[in-house]
Amino acid sequence: MNRAFWLYLGVLVTVVASFMGLVQIPDHQLRGLEPVTDEQGVERPVRPEGGVLAGRQEYIGLGCLYCHSQQVRPEGFGSDIARGWGMRRTVARDHVWDAPPVLGTMRTGPDLANIAVRQPSAAWHLLHLYKPRLTSPGSLMPEYPFLFTEQRVELERPADALSFPTGDPRPGWVIVPTQRARDLVAYLGSLDHSYPVPEVRP
Repeated sequence: MNRAFWLYLGVLVTVVASFMGLVQIPDHQLRGLEPVTDEQGVERPVRPEGGVLAGRQEYIGLGCLYCHSQQVRPEGFGSDIARGWGMRRTVARDHVWDAPPVLGTMRTGPDLANIAVRQPSAAWHLLHLYKPRLTSPGSLMPEYPFLFTEQRVELERPADALSFPTGDPRPGWVIVPTQRARDLVAYLGSLDHSYPVPEVRP
């Protein structure tokens, strides 16, 4: 009987200590995080709205987070900074508006925490979504043609029609992004964590 009491007490203490250490204390530490304000008075990270929020849902729904991470590792823990994936490590403040954060589970493709800095062209992203190997030869990324529609060219070419290196795949027709594709690219264009934060000293 005495042994059972100490066994149950040990299990209870372990569960309570684990809950405090893994849930309560981190929650207390992170609850007060606020965006930082840059020299122009803009809060970073910027609170997502409209198409960026819709694009985030597309990013999750299409499973992009299974092949791409959004967390730059610190120096000494990998070559992320040397590869140019970020100028500093990722901190919790970078994901203050994300619920839940989409940090990713693996890196079949490159980290996207700062893709808006590395590749600011929306036209590039749209072409990459339609046929990744046109912009990144050897890419393993699947194609997403269902995010686009084919339109006949009437009087003039639509401004958002894709521009292919070898010309349009079908003469007289153009490939135009749907709203889903535009939202996803708007989300990718918002991924800029290059601003300074107090957690990382220059």
